[in-house]
Parts: sequence; C-alpha cells; structure tokens
Amino acid sequence: MAVQDFTLKPSKTGDFPRRALPVMDVGAFLAGDRRGFDELARRWGETCESVGFMCVVGHGIPDDLVARAEAEVKRFHDLAMEDKLKIKVNEHQRGYIPPKATIVKHSTYHDNTRLDSNETLVLATEYGADHPGLRAGRQFFGRNPWPENLPGFRATVLEFMSAMNALGRATLPIWAAALGLKEDFFVPYFEDGYTYFRMAHYPPDPSPPENHFGLGAHADTGFMTFLPPAKEEGLQILGEDGVWFWPEVVPGSLIVNIGQFLSRWTNDRFRATPHRVLPPQKNDRYSMACFVNTSLDVECKVLPTCTDDRHPPKYPEQSYGAFFKWYMENTYTHYGKVSGQA
Repeated sequence: MAVQDFTLKPSKTGDFPRRALPVMDVGAFLAGDRRGFDELARRWGETCESVGFMCVVGHGIPDDLVARAEAEVKRFHDLAMEDKLKIKVNEHQRGYIPPKATIVKHSTYHDNTRLDSNETLVLATEYGADHPGLRAGRQFFGRNPWPENLPGFRATVLEFMSAMNALGRATLPIWAAALGLKEDFFVPYFEDGYTYFRMAHYPPDPSPPENHFGLGAHADTGFMTFLPPAKEEGLQILGEDGVWFWPEVVPGSLIVNIGQFLSRWTNDRFRATPHRVLPPQKNDRYSMACFVNTSLDVECKVLPTCTDDRHPPKYPEQSYGAFFKWYMENTYTHYGKVSGQA
C-alpha cells in the first residue's frame, strides 16, 4: 500500500471534522445478564470491521481510580529530568522514554518525518519471581523499574493496570462472539497474558511546525487497547474515508480500539485503525493507554471464521512476542541501542 499524504499543516488544526464514536454498554453483560448479548456482539463486530474505535460504558472502572492514576502520571512527569532518566527505558521496553525518542518508520498511511514530542513511562505485567521467562532473562519479561521518592505511585499504577486487565479478560466472550467463535475461544491465549501500560505527557505547542505530532500516525500493536479520554484534546482517528477526525466520546466511557496483532489474527477482517496525537495548544496533556494482550509466547494462526477459499490466510502463524519485537525495532529510535540490534 502506498504512503498517503496526510501531512498536518498547523493552520489547519481546527478544520478536522468531529464524529461520535459508537457506544457499547457492557454493564448488563458484566453483571451476568445475557439479554441483549447477541446484539452487543453484532454491533461490536461491525464497529471493529469499520471505524475500529468505540466508547465502552458500564465498564465498572471507578472514576476515582482513573483520577488517582492520572494524578500519579502527572506526579511522575513533574519529576526533574535527571530523576526520570534514572529509569530510562531498557531492553524489556520498560522505563522512561524521553521526548523525541519515537518515530514510526514502517507506516503505510503516513510518512512520519519528525520525532514525536511526547515523553512516556512504560510499565508492563509484573511476572512472579518463579516465572520461566523472568528466570531465563528473556526479553520483555524483565522487572519494572519504579521511580524513587513517589510514595503510593506503584500501588496506584498496579491497581489501575489490574483493573484494566480484568476488564479486558471479562470482555473476551464479546470479542469471540463478534467473530463467530465459541465464547471461551480466547481464554487460553490470555492465561499468561501481557499487559502494557503507557503513561504519556504531551507538552503544549501552540505553533507546531508542519508534520509535527505529539505522537505520529500509527496503529497499536496488540489485541485491545483501553484509554480513558484525556482532559486535553489531541487524539485524532483516521476514518475509512481517509479523513482524520476528532472523536466525540461519552463522559465516563473508555475508548477501546484494536491493534495490529488482532487485525492479523482476523485476516484483516477487524481494522487496526490509524490514529495520532496532536500537540495540545495551551495546557499539558496526560494520557493512560493500557494494552491488554495474549501471552507473549502462544502461537496464533488466522482464525477459522476469517478465512475461506476466497480469503486465504494472509499471515503466518506467529506469537505476539515476535510481532511486538518487530514493531519496537521499527518504531523507537532508542530500541536498536538498548536491545543490541544497532
């Protein structure tokens, strides 16, 4: 697919349309009420095949937990740079990523030419001391590097990650039914799941140069992403018509979208939708994207409901760990150095 010209000119930031995202209420399902499940799964699947983004309500994540987690993200980014750099990102893709350290080099829908302006703290699943991957020192199974002198930070972050991971696993029957699979189909793949948490800060820039972003156009890597809407606008989504738009979301909802690994697993039936973040105009912007994924090691081949004689499998059997490694090596300027792949 040829790279399309979606260059952003600063004078045009207000010209993008606004579109409401589809709203999915999972409250009844999570409470054990099966009425309306088939319709929910149908709409869920249609949304994943089209816009690829939705607003989920009735999710059960307390507003207080979201507020406390956001406060901790701000506390971390308020630290002096020398303190943040003490836990600079490592080969396990855990730690602090400074500004201008990322650029998506493999995009088929945008020629990203400038380094992203955001700074990010990335943490992931904390594996037990007896986990084989951790004991063997395998990549992505390392321990989280926690910041010093932030009492309460670790507990709140782990509480938030745990809640998002539990929500993701609770929705697995919906994902399966949306694809015409048995409702427990995905459960074994998530038994040793990998959750990846990105805590980002976007500094304001009222006059960004051409083709400059807080986070350049990309599609997420994994299965599903959960994102509480940020207080400051910035997220833009690429519609099926090739038009970037501002998403309108329901208060108290979570934005949910799919990643490239699930798209590949569905033989591109589900859309890993490109999106980007514009620098905020006046105020600092904080975001908390939580990526809930399968085990790093389990091999996944194109789903049986997504292939037939007219639609042969496009992708080989692959683990999320292998795909994730490829993505990191083609996205982060720091990655070759820290992983020994320079």
